[in-house]
Amino acid sequence: MEYRRLGRTGLKVSEISLGSWLTYGGYVEEENATASIDKAYDLGINFFDTANVYMQGGAEIVVGKALKKYVRDSYVLATKVFWPMGDGPNDRGLSRKHVMEQCHASLKRLNTDYVDIYYCHRFDQETPLDETLRALDDLVRQGKVLYIGVSEWTAEQITEAVHLADKKLLDRIVVNQPQYSMLERYIEKDIIPVCEKHGIGQVVWSPLAQGLLTGKYQKGSQAPAGSRASQEKYSNLFGLLTEENLDKVELLKEVANDNDMSLVTLALSWILRQQNVSSALVGASRPEQIEENVKASGVKLNDETLARIEDILR
Repeated sequence: MEYRRLGRTGLKVSEISLGSWLTYGGYVEEENATASIDKAYDLGINFFDTANVYMQGGAEIVVGKALKKYVRDSYVLATKVFWPMGDGPNDRGLSRKHVMEQCHASLKRLNTDYVDIYYCHRFDQETPLDETLRALDDLVRQGKVLYIGVSEWTAEQITEAVHLADKKLLDRIVVNQPQYSMLERYIEKDIIPVCEKHGIGQVVWSPLAQGLLTGKYQKGSQAPAGSRASQEKYSNLFGLLTEENLDKVELLKEVANDNDMSLVTLALSWILRQQNVSSALVGASRPEQIEENVKASGVKLNDETLARIEDILR
């Protein structure tokens, strides 16, 4: 496993990290979740991601229990705040009240004194940005959070937050968590340039396009039993499961075969070609999936291969 700096910070995170969205505390049994986390740790993954809203705290509990056996300073732990955690008017968003209360609740579920990274899971249009940044700064000063980040904020929102933090001498955003894969590239135009300018690293989610870039979905065939697309509410994989994308996947398989690697390795190493990407965040329901994912760490694709991929994706 190779490691990269998180943005401009001195924190080193594994190029492949393990998340828990839609998996731990949900359709993945706790035994498999724990085994996957253990395999990830054994293979050098030091970066684990969750959120309070994942299974309404269930994922945090599973992740916290699984990591408890390891020395706390040997891994990097991230969680998030924004989405509703109750029915009350203050049980959502990025108000000082919600940020503070949810941080404390997450720490309790994770059974830890601090999280390394605390993300604003979305931008809150109803809360003044300086209120949110001040609350996060206070959590950093209290030692409950080491670094702050955002997820799915626009380039303009990130820029405003950086300038406001500098003006008020508050702790700066150092990491952004956007969706990014061969089939979802919107961050290349504005997000990456802005983040490079301000020293903010990307920890990208869904780098395998909800499993589409594993090659397990075929045109004209039903989704494999037990796969995410086999569940009715995820049947189109959030709009990614289209004939056009399946055609691209078939061509990408040929590129992977010509390079003597799996499609998974090709897709993840393509993500890691971006120097602004600190880590590719994968999900896993079984330990063997982790073994396949980590093979991408350190792989460098040559210019000819990158050009072939670009032609396919274009």
